[in-house]
Amino acid sequence: MVRANGAVSLRELARVVQTSEVTVRRDVRALEAEGLLDRRHGGAVLPGGFTRESGFPQKSHLATAEKTAIADLAAGLVEEGEAIVVGAGTTTQELARRLARVPGLTVVTNSLLVAQALAHANRVEVVMTGGTLRGSNYALVGSGAEQSLQGLRVSKAFLSGSGLTAERGLSTSNMLSASVDRALVQAAAEVVVLADHSKLGTDTMFQTVPTDVITRLVTDESPAHDDRAATELQALADQGVQIAVAGSPGGGAVNGSGTPGASGGEAVARQQRRDVPLPGPRRQVPGAAAGLRSAGALGDQGGGAERARVADLRRR
Repeated sequence: MVRANGAVSLRELARVVQTSEVTVRRDVRALEAEGLLDRRHGGAVLPGGFTRESGFPQKSHLATAEKTAIADLAAGLVEEGEAIVVGAGTTTQELARRLARVPGLTVVTNSLLVAQALAHANRVEVVMTGGTLRGSNYALVGSGAEQSLQGLRVSKAFLSGSGLTAERGLSTSNMLSASVDRALVQAAAEVVVLADHSKLGTDTMFQTVPTDVITRLVTDESPAHDDRAATELQALADQGVQIAVAGSPGGGAVNGSGTPGASGGEAVARQQRRDVPLPGPRRQVPGAAAGLRSAGALGDQGGGAERARVADLRRR
């Protein structure tokens, strides 16, 4: 299946061979040890290193349910009448399908897949960059794409990539794609990264968006055993990235500032924050309140004697 498609998800493998994902994961690990494939969180791909990038047919088979959930949540960040940029990728393609229902929207993109998803949206204006077509992901790249973005200013940029770490931010395996993504970022006031949990903790060759430039991350809920994804999420939150998790109750944010403001859209506005609980009522030692009242009463009644004693001590 990996040789035929270039990539496959653990869920699909488990369905085909009628066994559990735990068993499939163990077998995939053994196949990786033999050099027959490379494991990815949630799936497996053909062997390759930092320089290898899967094409659209391979990527489209990975984490499809997760990408759908991420796109649903991210669409709530877009408001009527906004101007945004949307980068190339299978997750951003899912987002574009949902943006077709937002009236008065202007979308600037270098992705033929994004443009195709919006082609029949009557109330959405699509602006394509120039550039050279890169067939593996149906994106326009090169100097023509970058120059067409100069002088552009929009409210938000929605980008995906091959990997995301707190240390380097978003990265991709192709230099031309990375360069165009950086130009898209320069045009936006806010940067929203769409990345499923399989990309968390993965570092690829070319950095596109440093962590300190990322405004929000929209991701999905990682499996309970995926410690690496959880650790990476917390590290990103510690650096100020607002994190929305699709699939958790209300699309919960990881960090205290993770709940967008009123401009975040109706779907994301319902996010729940995982704040530190407020302290409960202070406990009082039995009789303490009565003791305090008694001391106060004594102070009122015997105040003159106490002042006289203090004056006597000062004279001494």
